[in-house]
Amino acid sequence: MDRPLVVELIGMVVGIGMTEQGVGKWLRRHGFSPQRSERRSYRQDQTKVDTWLTDEYPAIAERAKAEKSVVAWADQCGLRSDTAPTGRSWAPRGQTPLVRVNGRRFRVNIMSAIASRGALWFTVFTGTFDAGVFIRFPDRLARQAGRKVNVIADRHPVHRSKKVTAWLTGNSDRVELHLMPGYSPELNPDEILNADIKRHVHPARTRSADDLAHETRRLLHRRQQQPHITRGYFHARHVRYTTM
Repeated sequence: MDRPLVVELIGMVVGIGMTEQGVGKWLRRHGFSPQRSERRSYRQDQTKVDTWLTDEYPAIAERAKAEKSVVAWADQCGLRSDTAPTGRSWAPRGQTPLVRVNGRRFRVNIMSAIASRGALWFTVFTGTFDAGVFIRFPDRLARQAGRKVNVIADRHPVHRSKKVTAWLTGNSDRVELHLMPGYSPELNPDEILNADIKRHVHPARTRSADDLAHETRRLLHRRQQQPHITRGYFHARHVRYTTM
């Protein structure tokens, strides 16, 4: 809550007038500090989140350990040239830097998965994310891992489609899909990789979808050679439970 709102609230509740500076001092004195707010969907079911944290995920991890299978956290995201910020740059004070951009609209999609020991798998594509795209990804993931993979993902309609369900049934010895509670992206470490991609790839500066795909693949190939960065994703506060 901003300090002006706190000033207004204090005046409404207790009838005392305070300055913004005075409110700031009072808040700090009582252990408060200015922080960026976190976002949560009002549709999130806390009971299902608690069940996931205390029962469902620990059971998945325990079974994977017994089977000596891989636990891979998967997600998909998109990069669009017309919505991406141009990034920050240095310039003399009072002179806003100018970045020339393409002005065209194009998009690439990324499907990725990460494991707590630092492994990273990905595919970059320009088409629609559908059941065929999703099926090919865990199929390749299991082949590259050389053992069974427990894929943990959100409840995207594609993940619950009949085509995907049928494929999983026929490949249950290689791939098992586990769906997280709805509207809970903060529980997925792969979301941190998505944020990493969006922080380092600047779609507005690329000239075409092929150029954007190339820049995205280049970053992800680099991250594959930096497993310590991928392992670091799992130490963020909301996903630390995945390593316990």
